[in-house]
Amino acid sequence: MLIDFSKMEEQVIPQFLGGEGTFRTRMRVDELGKIMRAALEPGASIGLHTHETSSEMIYILEGKGKVLYDGEYIPLAAGSCHYCPKGHSHSLINDSDALLTFFAVVPAQ
Repeated sequence: MLIDFSKMEEQVIPQFLGGEGTFRTRMRVDELGKIMRAALEPGASIGLHTHETSSEMIYILEGKGKVLYDGEYIPLAAGSCHYCPKGHSHSLINDSDALLTFFAVVPAQ
């Protein structure tokens, strides 16, 4: 299967999961999970949340920022991969002056 993000409608979500600023995403969702290409504008974040029923993998494509993972801040940059296993908490934060673009997978478990 080919997933062509360029042909998907972009969703613009302010304060995603209680975060700051704007989250932009093109996402495929089905019964097996979510696959997305997304971006956080400078100063934006995805609110802190716990993965009760799934895990998540985030691969940074462009930019830099940090993740708050189980209470610890971890820097991220292009080429970094963050993994949040089921039962753990995280928040993605763009604390830079440039767009933070990433690819994420949230499999149904």
